[in-house]
Amino acid sequence: MAKTQDIPALLASQEDYESLSNEAKKRLHLMVDHVEEAVGVDHLIHALGNGTSHSGDDVVRCYVGFEPSGKAHIGWKVLALQLRRMLDANANVMVFLADWHAWVNDKFNGDMEAIRTTGTYMKDTFRALLNHPPEGTGAGELQFRWASELMESGDYWARVLRCSKGATLAMVRKTFTIMGRDEASSDHDLSKFYYPAMQAADIFEMEIDIAIGGMDQRKAHMFMRDVASKYGWLKATCLHTPIISSLKTSGARMESFDHKMSKSDPAGALLLHDTPEQIRKKMRKAYISPDDPNSPVYELVEHILLPEFGAVDVTPNPKFGEPSRWTSLESFRGAVMDGTLHPLDAKFGVADGLAKGLESLAAYFEENPETLEQVSRLMRS
Repeated sequence: MAKTQDIPALLASQEDYESLSNEAKKRLHLMVDHVEEAVGVDHLIHALGNGTSHSGDDVVRCYVGFEPSGKAHIGWKVLALQLRRMLDANANVMVFLADWHAWVNDKFNGDMEAIRTTGTYMKDTFRALLNHPPEGTGAGELQFRWASELMESGDYWARVLRCSKGATLAMVRKTFTIMGRDEASSDHDLSKFYYPAMQAADIFEMEIDIAIGGMDQRKAHMFMRDVASKYGWLKATCLHTPIISSLKTSGARMESFDHKMSKSDPAGALLLHDTPEQIRKKMRKAYISPDDPNSPVYELVEHILLPEFGAVDVTPNPKFGEPSRWTSLESFRGAVMDGTLHPLDAKFGVADGLAKGLESLAAYFEENPETLEQVSRLMRS
């Protein structure tokens, strides 16, 4: 699966890259080497080289926004691994709890209390996924912020209107995929047309240096950068992480993200709170074929297991083969395609690796079950 962008070539092409110190280059590579795409990386290079962030100090601030909308699926692991790298690179990491955005997007039928409850669960989830880093607004620290805090400011709403100015309805419709909607889904609801402007205003108001999101958030980030060009505002670097496909997806991945994993399709999604047995059961049915180089199984290897552990361990039934270890996607995929590795053994090896990576999260919620139980009740109601 080829990357959207050649990141090493992109960095080497930047005018100020070679002038960075070795320490700055190390931080830069930690931040960008595993993403699918980096846009506007010149700002990040400048900030690392000169110690000047959009806030005017030497703290590089990155953010990722989430609508509180239910339990997390395995795609959050991809983002969490990226956020861990940002912390290791001494950036400040903000998880933005987009409560009003979720309300606009009709999550929990607009029940703000349920949305806020789920946001609190998200805090616990990210703390555990990131191994409980120090919290605060400084370098190498994690912080959480609610969208409702920003919205108390008149300056914020002035910014939203400025972001909306000059954006046609047709332009905004093209961004509706950031809400998981098609272009014609919201003509009866004006509030949804403000969603992209709100997301752009969030980034500007908080003086964000790096906006992080899945590739499905690209349109929102490009809208933000277009607005910045119009008004002469500072542009955030945008880092886009890979999208994990539904377990049921077959064939080549689609650019439109129609095949991305979604918790609304339980059979096609791995939830972070699935037990090892549940993960194996779901992975048993995951699409993989010796005749096809594309599979969600390979995506899980490439974007989660290899970055986290550096290898995939496969332990088949002793009747059918010996344990094996695979340290590259190419060797793992090649073994499946040439018959060296049985597809079921490959799927179970990936399942066991994913379960291993979720052990600390499971242990945390076993000791602190309150917010998970609250969200579970909401999902049943």
